[in-house]
Amino acid sequence: MEKITEGIPAERNREYDSDTDVASETALPTRILRIKSLLFDICCTVSSILTLSLALHPEMQAAPVQEVQRAPATVNRTGLPNPPEAASTPVKTDRRLIVIGFMGGRIKGDNFVHIEARLAKQLRQRYPLAVHSAVFANHDGPIALRTVLQLLDSNKDGRLSDEEKEAARIVIYGHSWGASETISLARRLNELSIPVLLTIQVDSVQKSNQDDKFIPPNVGEAINFYQSEGLLHGRRFITAVDPKKTTILGNYESTYKGNPVSCDGYPWFARTFMKPHIEIENDPSVWSKIEALIQTKVLESELL
Repeated sequence: MEKITEGIPAERNREYDSDTDVASETALPTRILRIKSLLFDICCTVSSILTLSLALHPEMQAAPVQEVQRAPATVNRTGLPNPPEAASTPVKTDRRLIVIGFMGGRIKGDNFVHIEARLAKQLRQRYPLAVHSAVFANHDGPIALRTVLQLLDSNKDGRLSDEEKEAARIVIYGHSWGASETISLARRLNELSIPVLLTIQVDSVQKSNQDDKFIPPNVGEAINFYQSEGLLHGRRFITAVDPKKTTILGNYESTYKGNPVSCDGYPWFARTFMKPHIEIENDPSVWSKIEALIQTKVLESELL
């Protein structure tokens, strides 16, 4: 039967010419095989020539690979900076003096009629970079303890290292029940192995379940001011639990029979029934000695 090819373009008509297609498909792979064979022969010839040249001319060979010298297991790092990850970062302790005061009776810590509160404020104003000072009601001993521990925690990790404890520089003072709380706080710090530089008691009146006579061994120095007149008077003597560790600076008595002290601003019943007890609280000669003792500790802290 005659093929119908009329009207079909020449380039499309080739697909119907089977004889031509078969010839084309057979010739192309043959040419490719011949070209690959020729290239392979050329590569073999070149390789043989290069091998012969290297054998005849050793200077054309590649230089031998030098052995890599490895660093010894232990390296002398003298003069070399430590890498950041290996650098030791000691805790930067706060060497400022911590001064804690306690009020007598049921007086709040922000009552500036009382010299205990005024002294803390004066220390903050006079030594803003050298002193942490705070005053508390005598029933706020746990809050005072927490405040001290937070101030000592230089890196704020929630615990005190031996280094932070050893860096502690603490002075505690108080009047009446506040003086009793002074020794109570020092005793709590002793249980935590935290040193106290100085305790100051002014007409100390022992609170229930406390002992204001015996000074714990973590206290370096202790001093006691008292008066023995009137219905309410303070402890006459304080004693060191361990005299080798604690120096008692003295037990100093004051009298106001012929030398009254102004107690303006105090309630009438206090001025009537416990006047000597509040006179020593307002005695400028007593508190000038106390301030001088604290200033000595401030200067010691600044020299460290």
